[in-house]
Amino acid sequence: MNKIDLNNQHAVVTGGAQGLGFAMAKRFVASGATVTLWDMDEERLASAKQELGEAASTIFVDVSDWDAVDAARSETDGYGDISILVNSAGIAGPAAPLDVYDIDMWKKVMDINVNGTFYVNRAIVPGMKTRNYGRIVNIASVAGKEGNPNAAAYSASKAAVIGLTKSLGKELAEYDIAVNCISPATAQTRILEQITAEQIEYMRSRIPRGRLLEVDEAAAMVAWLVSKENSFTTAATFDLSGGRTTF
Repeated sequence: MNKIDLNNQHAVVTGGAQGLGFAMAKRFVASGATVTLWDMDEERLASAKQELGEAASTIFVDVSDWDAVDAARSETDGYGDISILVNSAGIAGPAAPLDVYDIDMWKKVMDINVNGTFYVNRAIVPGMKTRNYGRIVNIASVAGKEGNPNAAAYSASKAAVIGLTKSLGKELAEYDIAVNCISPATAQTRILEQITAEQIEYMRSRIPRGRLLEVDEAAAMVAWLVSKENSFTTAATFDLSGGRTTF
């Protein structure tokens, strides 16, 4: 494993107690950073803290609640200036055709995936602007580019994350703040528990690599994106699709 230099950096990783978020937090710590994990799973937060040790702190937070996000940002400031942000918190929602999709579930997917990403960026960006430094990675999805059938809510939410990233990256281009997103294909994480085996197989079958994404593969890309070496690229989308998308 290449060691990206993240010494003296402090990262916030939402959804950081598990899956992609935890893999990224683990990679950051291995590269010299300290991390604060924001998540709603208290048991997994405790387990993640134990594995990461003194380099990690944890906060229970619902990213779809602005007041909770703002309070978490204030608490996190006590652990050091936030120079890295990864927005990994998200849900897939059930698989269903749009014309019968549950309206409350549609709103929940949007609240977490879109509003949550907006709230967290809104809370943390001002401090980065004041210090004229920051690295932000929002987690989108290949579904946000291509759309998956029976997953309109998830696909639309991830397309919104891509659009938000491009707008914010341009807004912050005059600062030393890089804002990018990744659009991974289906990864082997607990989010798969929210969808059917048929839906998983459909997504796997669309990947020319013939397999699902490993979380450590995503962490390797993001470790560079949040480093000082990424000093020019911003407002961009980086694919981790195993060849599914080429645009």
